[in-house]
Amino acid sequence: MKKELSKKSQVDLMRELDEKRLSLRDIRFGTAGSKSKNVKEQKTIKKDIARIKTVLSIKK
Repeated sequence: MKKELSKKSQVDLMRELDEKRLSLRDIRFGTAGSKSKNVKEQKTIKKDIARIKTVLSIKK
């Protein structure tokens, strides 16, 4: 995944970061009322966000 992210432009990375943040928010509020089927999904999305932020900071 790291190699894929480093090949993308900053605009694409920012767009993907926004999508990941929205999906994380949906998961958080969706699981507040009921249990989620995929418990690890929130953890993987957080890691993806961190990876994208790292690549963005390297490119700047």
